[in-house]
Amino acid sequence: MPQFIKTHPARIYAVFVAALALVVHYAPDLPSALILGLAAAVLGAGEAVQRTEDAKTTTAGEHQDDDQATAE
Repeated sequence: MPQFIKTHPARIYAVFVAALALVVHYAPDLPSALILGLAAAVLGAGEAVQRTEDAKTTTAGEHQDDDQATAE
């Protein structure tokens, strides 16, 4: 499970955000402070997901540079 989380953080984030939207839609009696707190947490998680994806992109680029240097 931890490997899945490391590999697919954007997918997990998307499912969580969709589930939050459904909860807010079908439970309109929720206190607005709770909804705003969850929204803040989602935004924070989104930042973490973006950093993870950026790190994966950077690592992939470094490997590509290594492969090109080896081929030359």
